[in-house]
Amino acid sequence: MVLVFDIGKTNKKAFIFDENHQVIWKTSHRFEEIQDEDGFPCDDLNAIATWIKTTLSTVFKSDDFDIRAINFSTYGASFVHLDHNGTPLTPLYNYLKPLPESVLQDFYHQYGDALQLARATASPSLGMLNSGLQLYWLKMTRPDVFKKIRWSLHFPQYLSYLLTGLPLSEYTSIGCHTALWDFSKNDYHEWVYAEGIDHILPQIVPTNTCFSVTLPNRKVKVGVGIHDSSSALLPYIRADKSPFLLISTGTWSIALNPFSTELITDEELHKDCLNFMGTSGKPVKAARLFLGEEYKFQTRNLQSFFHQHKDAHKHVSFSDRWYKKAIQSTDHCFAYDKLRTPWVQPTQSRMHHFEHFEEAYHHLMWELVQLQIGSAKMAIGSTPIQKIYIDGGFAGNRVYVQMLARHYRDVKLHTTKSPLGSALGAAMVISDKEVGKDFLEKNYALK
Repeated sequence: MVLVFDIGKTNKKAFIFDENHQVIWKTSHRFEEIQDEDGFPCDDLNAIATWIKTTLSTVFKSDDFDIRAINFSTYGASFVHLDHNGTPLTPLYNYLKPLPESVLQDFYHQYGDALQLARATASPSLGMLNSGLQLYWLKMTRPDVFKKIRWSLHFPQYLSYLLTGLPLSEYTSIGCHTALWDFSKNDYHEWVYAEGIDHILPQIVPTNTCFSVTLPNRKVKVGVGIHDSSSALLPYIRADKSPFLLISTGTWSIALNPFSTELITDEELHKDCLNFMGTSGKPVKAARLFLGEEYKFQTRNLQSFFHQHKDAHKHVSFSDRWYKKAIQSTDHCFAYDKLRTPWVQPTQSRMHHFEHFEEAYHHLMWELVQLQIGSAKMAIGSTPIQKIYIDGGFAGNRVYVQMLARHYRDVKLHTTKSPLGSALGAAMVISDKEVGKDFLEKNYALK
């Protein structure tokens, strides 16, 4: 059995998989955010670590589970900075925290303009979402703290470190829009060496690396962790060799194309298209959309306007009537908080245009699906895609899925029976069990 801790921005989950990669136990928790020293909200690192240890204790005490391996999947763009005693020196800075413009200007003045760096690192200029720039920011603005850093660990590797005590790096975390990695050189970018940051980045190991660790009453294998988007892709890559697109949904909706051989254009970089790094170290074309966060914001406003309970959006069934009305409309009715749109947004959402909550919800979803289609189109490029898989939270949203299915009529569209997101990949990457060609069809994919 494999225990996986799957740490998202919203939900923190744990899963136990049996030898056939079936979920036999799961739990989840949400934590209140705390604030960093500037008053910006961030995840509570201590609370997450305590929850992991408590969950381990609970699982190990149970006679129902024989845990042989543990791994971690987390969101990217986040570092944990350790001193020489292995103690975190800073909060887990939020990747949405604004990066001072003066720091950005200084960085690009020294190391080339933003577009030049974006081309080399396949990372659009995203501020703190370029987690490598978090290191530069710390060095420039908090030099006393930076001098104390012995190791800066990507978030998945820090959680692994809690059990192994081994500071390590791995490719999927390095390659997730960090601006650290020069894809043409297959090495850290020259700016990393020029700033001496390479000295606080640990040894790079393959993503499937495991270590034997003695925990209470047993020995287990502990993986080094994996970036969640790359993890979500892994089951599909192992089970399907024909060209496909994976839309991995959650707080971020990321369209992943592991079959693309095209260079990313400047226009695509401007539209948040980039390269991730797969578990093999090879690039994966990806287009990102802050869909889940926008969806949360908009549905909260919709439910308030129509006096619905807070979970009303979860119970809306697909309506052909409201769908046809939405696609026939030329009006864009929502003012977006997190997403850029190719159309002119109204200054305020026009919810009074709708008589019913369900009608307004369908119109919202159609607008969001249009953005999803545009994002997927970039990721697909000229690849002859035959299938699209939808994984993660939106796989269970029938309105979203039906709207995509009606657009992609000539492509096989599959959703997962159980939207496990990245947890399954984190279990698979440290498993010796081969995945057969029929794995997805039998266990997780539905037409």
